[in-house]
Amino acid sequence: MQDTHISLAHGNGGRFMRELIDDVFARHLSNPDLDTRADAVGLSLEEGELLFTTDGFTVQPLEFPGGDIGSLAVHGTTNDLAVAGGLPRYLSLNAFIEEGMEIELLDRLIGSLARTAAAIGVEVVAGDTKVLRRGEGGGLYLATTGIGVRLPGPALGMQHIRAGDRLVVSGPVGDHGIAVMLAREQFGLRGDVRSDAASVLPLTSAALDFEGLRFMRDPTRGGLATVCHELCQATGLGIRLVQPQVPVRDPVQSVCEMLGYDPLYLACEGRVVAVIDSAHADALLQAWQNVPAGEDAAIIGQLCADNVHVVLETELGGERILEELEDDPLPRIC
Repeated sequence: MQDTHISLAHGNGGRFMRELIDDVFARHLSNPDLDTRADAVGLSLEEGELLFTTDGFTVQPLEFPGGDIGSLAVHGTTNDLAVAGGLPRYLSLNAFIEEGMEIELLDRLIGSLARTAAAIGVEVVAGDTKVLRRGEGGGLYLATTGIGVRLPGPALGMQHIRAGDRLVVSGPVGDHGIAVMLAREQFGLRGDVRSDAASVLPLTSAALDFEGLRFMRDPTRGGLATVCHELCQATGLGIRLVQPQVPVRDPVQSVCEMLGYDPLYLACEGRVVAVIDSAHADALLQAWQNVPAGEDAAIIGQLCADNVHVVLETELGGERILEELEDDPLPRIC
């Protein structure tokens, strides 16, 4: 294919579109066992409950330290299945490409997506492409659907949470948000913070061994604080977080202090927040710390019946109510 940039002709259903699909998408994602030109595909799944999720990705810039929109689309979708207690199996992919995008960049991003899916053991089995007029998109938007099967383990859901349960986070928070912000080179700042974007499947699989596990969530948009507010609203219980126990990397904390951000509200893309009964919290912490992705896991707080607020116990011994997020501190972060 001699074209170097996307044109509107690449979305018209004709030769240019066929060449784009063959030379970029099918080259990276084709499956010899599937008819990639069929309108629908048949899938084989083990007996058991199916899990289904959908997501969209608009991150800017498209490539950032620790990942890119291609790997992020895979991690973001499969992580939603994993925290629901599932094993991801299949993905669909819709690509909305802006006119003028370099085909070499598109090829690089789809190659990253394909490698990430293969590393997790997930197949991309269906997809579609659309081309947007110049100025109507941010280079590339991706929309995905994920299918998985529920793994054996305790029933998960906010309805199972009780006062006294503990909150455990699998690692430092805020890495992804700050990595993407620094990659934009805004405010004259640069740094070496890398996104935490990764599969959480090793973490969730380890957690499912504990009968006391109540709930898991990956704290993406809105970060840890937003997950806590969702828990409060659904359960009618309050949450007390202990600030010195919440892991935040020093470079992330430094950037937040300079710019007025709060790392508790920043997106993560490779972390898990779990609620577990107090009797099993220490065992889960140990299990996560034995997993490479969970070395910095920590017990950060607990559910309580005496209020319905998210309260942060500060390093100085005071208390601060964490309000629900209203403004978007870092748009187009995932």
